[in-house]
Amino acid sequence: MASLPSVALTGSLKFEPEFRKYSPSSLASEKENDLVELERTVEPAWSKLVEPLEKIVDRLQVVWGMVNHLKSVKDSPELRSAIEEVQPEKVKFELRLGQSKPIYNAFKAIRESSDWETMSNARKRIVEAQIKEAVLNGVSLEDAEREHFNKIQQELEKLSQKFEENVLDATKKFEKLITNKKEIDGLPATALGLAAQTAISKGHENATAENGPWVITLDAPSFMSVMQHARNRSLREEIYRAYVTRASSGDLDNTPIIDQILTLRLEKAKILGYRNYAEVSMATKMATVDKAVELLEKLRSASWDPAVQDMEDLKKFSKDQGAIEANGLSHWDINFWSERLRESKYDINEEELRPFFSLPKVMDGLFGLAKKLFEIEIEPADGLAPVWNNDVRFYRVKDSSGNPIAYFYFDPYSRPSEKRGGAWMDEVIARSRALSRDGVSSRLPVAHMVCNQTPPVGDKPSLMTFREVETVFHEFGHALQHMLTKQDEGLCSGIRGIEWDAVELPSQFMENWCYHRDTLMSIAKHYEAGESLPEEVYKKLLAARTFRAGSLSLRQIRFASVDLELHTKYIPGGSETIYDVDQRVGKKTQVIPVLPEDRFLCSFSHIFAGGYAGGYYSYKWAEVLSADAFSAFEDAGLENDKAVKETGHRFRETILALGGGKSPLEVFIEFRGREPSPEALLRHNDLSPIATSA
Repeated sequence: MASLPSVALTGSLKFEPEFRKYSPSSLASEKENDLVELERTVEPAWSKLVEPLEKIVDRLQVVWGMVNHLKSVKDSPELRSAIEEVQPEKVKFELRLGQSKPIYNAFKAIRESSDWETMSNARKRIVEAQIKEAVLNGVSLEDAEREHFNKIQQELEKLSQKFEENVLDATKKFEKLITNKKEIDGLPATALGLAAQTAISKGHENATAENGPWVITLDAPSFMSVMQHARNRSLREEIYRAYVTRASSGDLDNTPIIDQILTLRLEKAKILGYRNYAEVSMATKMATVDKAVELLEKLRSASWDPAVQDMEDLKKFSKDQGAIEANGLSHWDINFWSERLRESKYDINEEELRPFFSLPKVMDGLFGLAKKLFEIEIEPADGLAPVWNNDVRFYRVKDSSGNPIAYFYFDPYSRPSEKRGGAWMDEVIARSRALSRDGVSSRLPVAHMVCNQTPPVGDKPSLMTFREVETVFHEFGHALQHMLTKQDEGLCSGIRGIEWDAVELPSQFMENWCYHRDTLMSIAKHYEAGESLPEEVYKKLLAARTFRAGSLSLRQIRFASVDLELHTKYIPGGSETIYDVDQRVGKKTQVIPVLPEDRFLCSFSHIFAGGYAGGYYSYKWAEVLSADAFSAFEDAGLENDKAVKETGHRFRETILALGGGKSPLEVFIEFRGREPSPEALLRHNDLSPIATSA
């Protein structure tokens, strides 16, 4: 079996031994031996069951987590082929572990023992979760049925991997070379600089921002600049159509892969005794299928009329501007005219704001906010740990006494040739008492945050859009929950063991601080002159916060609804295709009908290559929780420093500290003093009056 190709990492890690170089192939056989030994000696006692199990699970998660991480940020044909070779062994071992009857029976014995009532909440949650996971992993299946189930799991892993590779390759494949500046009239200086920089990387060594040539790609910074600013309508249409049909034709067509994934997921659900895959997904979440559908419908009703009004406003505005397309606006017109209307209505120009949001100053302000709210210090620790690209930063997190409590990587910039799109946070290692190095202090958590924002152009730092600022705050919220955990049980510390529809709470919560005056002023300083964002511009940003809120809400509801439809009612090979389902959902969630040739499903990695299958609704579910959590700070008084610090301390000690050791609802009630309410979310989005009538 192949070992993984070496990847150039610079720096020497000095604080944790877990990063030693492993071959995942040898790891599987090593862990198989450990599992055999555990099954031979297992007893229904914590030290004889959970601690040795945690060591097996953790090593697999850490090593395979690194492999997956490098696949996401430094993809290469060699890495792909090595993963393809070792992945079946890894899946086989996971199934063997998940279907271990000695381990399953030992967990059941703990639950039925006389010690159960005196166990901590965290330990009870681990036991319950392990029993549930074992059932979902097929522990109750026998012989032929189990073998069939395991084949399905192997195939699903392969298909998801291929799906993501096709999206990356299709995104990478598209390049539009432009030599006539008139074709990209309207593109701001930042976008022209990026397009010229891309052209240089493609062999046009004399390219300049002023004279070109320019290369447009489907990578987010390039794609969005065209959608929002290019006056050339036919260029917008060409780029939009290319974007929504990625990975839908030729060798990179994900359509058959989606059909196979949905077929196998349904088959898997039926084998486990569920009616559909969404029920399997919800078995480990806060919501049920019915509750998720109910929430989406409430939010859809509240968002529909405002979204219709948004469209009317755009039609009128574009008509007043003399746009010939005003009476027939299409998808490639929406972002362009929305940006012009926003500039006109609020006198805000996104591009003119960029110099106020340089990455170094944004990070300084973000760390200042974390210090104020959560009493932590964050300092650079570059060189302490190996990195996969020279742009990657490494940080140390300290408590108020100056003791290190966590570390994290930050990989900020778009690299379309090797890095997948989007933004995410994941664990490198989790906090754990069982995996303590000295037997006294817990192992410290390490996280990584990855974004795809505009890279530095020339000698300027990365100058960010406001949305990119929000994204950094969002991912940092995830990282905080992983790093500030006080949970020492490794199987439910940090982000482990938290129901999926609650994990977006701290991330979406942090986004709210981008609109808090003191926070924004601390990050919004001109990268050259150093002056703060003018007060009147802050007020305009605040006023523009709910601009097109109904339309943006519907967009997320479309994604969540099509996900649930495909994983509840859709019958693979039936009378409806996956695209028919999307069209049907689109009629209720899009004011402009979805293009008949729209194939966005072919790049919907969240549900076909990520963890959101039957769970994309989680973004809206957690948005209710996060808005309500932020409203606790509003109630305390955002200008009252003492009250903000006290509320921040309470947030840290509950939402951020307890990990998966308590149910998310209990944790929320402990913080808020009551159950969550959608009122704050609707108020923040200016949707309250409509929501009440709906």
